[in-house]
Amino acid sequence: MIIKYITFLVGIIWSYSIIKTQSVFSKKAGIIFKIFITKVSWFTFVAACYFGYKNFTIKSTIIGVTIGILLVNIGFYLLKKYINQTFSKKYITIFKSFFEYTLIFLVIYFVLF
Repeated sequence: MIIKYITFLVGIIWSYSIIKTQSVFSKKAGIIFKIFITKVSWFTFVAACYFGYKNFTIKSTIIGVTIGILLVNIGFYLLKKYINQTFSKKYITIFKSFFEYTLIFLVIYFVLF
């Protein structure tokens, strides 16, 4: 029972963290990210909620979803704070642009080939 609940929490945290990641990207990369990745993550999130509802009480499911969402939001807040303190704005912008263009390239590459 504990392993099932931990699996449920991992599924919630995993899917919501990918959904939350979409907000980090610019609009051009965000569209590609939204089309190919976020749709699957929303499906995974809903499936994890359904899994929790079928295997646990509604109270346990709501507590698990709330804990997962809070953990992801706190993690993103702390990571953003750390990155902004550690690196300069210029370096962050360069890395973000590189990462976005790499993501666009990889999506196009795997879709077309």
